Amino acid sequence: MKKFFTWIWGILLTALVCWLAYDAWQAKRAAAQDQEQKEVEQIREQQSRREAVREDYVPSDQTAFCDAAEMAVRSVVYVKVTKKAVIQAPSSILDYLFGFANTPKDQVGIGSGVIISKDGYIVTNNHVVSGGDEFEVTLYDNSTYTARLVGADPATDLALIKIDATDLEPLAMGDSDNLRLGEWVLAIGSPYDLRSTITAGIVSAKGRSFPNYDGQYRVESFIQTDAAVNPGNSGGALVNIAGQLVGINTSIISLTGSYSGYSFAVPVNIVRKVTDDFINFGSVQRAVLGVAMQQTDQGVVVASVKADSPAEHAGVQKGDIIREINFTKISSASELQVQVNKYRPGEKIVLTIEREGMVKEMILNL
Repeated sequence: MKKFFTWIWGILLTALVCWLAYDAWQAKRAAAQDQEQKEVEQIREQQSRREAVREDYVPSDQTAFCDAAEMAVRSVVYVKVTKKAVIQAPSSILDYLFGFANTPKDQVGIGSGVIISKDGYIVTNNHVVSGGDEFEVTLYDNSTYTARLVGADPATDLALIKIDATDLEPLAMGDSDNLRLGEWVLAIGSPYDLRSTITAGIVSAKGRSFPNYDGQYRVESFIQTDAAVNPGNSGGALVNIAGQLVGINTSIISLTGSYSGYSFAVPVNIVRKVTDDFINFGSVQRAVLGVAMQQTDQGVVVASVKADSPAEHAGVQKGDIIREINFTKISSASELQVQVNKYRPGEKIVLTIEREGMVKEMILNL
């Protein structure tokens, strides 16, 4: 009997030991599995970070460039201008018998334009369409339209043409006054007939003078950039990183006729005013202050006041320093021109001047 109980206790003890050993093994196994799972999650997290790095490898600035380019390029068009040849009457009997020795040919020029409305208004340069008899516009999708000239303004080198189309993709206009020196911009156009070409640069200067027009109301307030612009880019878009139109590319400075590092664009705030005038009035409504200006170290100084002008009626005097127009600071004659060109005859503005050390605000009825 005693041996029987001893045998039973031995079995129970062995079973207990086996159970404890199994439990320890299970715990160890579970811990190992937990550790393994943690390592799996760590590896997964590391891999996810690597994949995220790969996906975000393109710099944010470059992504912005891509977005802006894709937004704007569809709104920039190719403009073909034809100047019909003038055929002169035969000057002799030989011309009747044998024909002209040199038959004149049509002259063809190219440029770019920017869609500014869904119903077909397109802004370009005056020098692109000047002298043209026929205008042809090719859109980004290669569809072609005949255009008519709505208006042209040599003073700003802007022109407006119109095609009979609907549901176009106009380019949103930004604010050229908010452009900063060093800000990235894109130039979009058709240089050398290479359509929808995009180049990039920075704003090198603002309010830059460029002697391309000798008229009375010359506007000298161009945006200077180092974005590559060549023949065919004229009339194309200067776009900021938000994909907004900030200028119309108009000219370069070059001894060869090709890009040499400097390009110029008409600020979009002038573009907006001029195109609105063409659409609503048929011509540019240009306000004038009626003063001659002189740039000095003190600022923009009134050199003389024209008789019976808005400036004279408001009390502006020779020697006054113009500080602000409608509370926008003025530090150069070109900035003053830009601000005045925003308004039309009959509109009222607040002119802030400094006279003998005293600041004075006056209302001008343009």
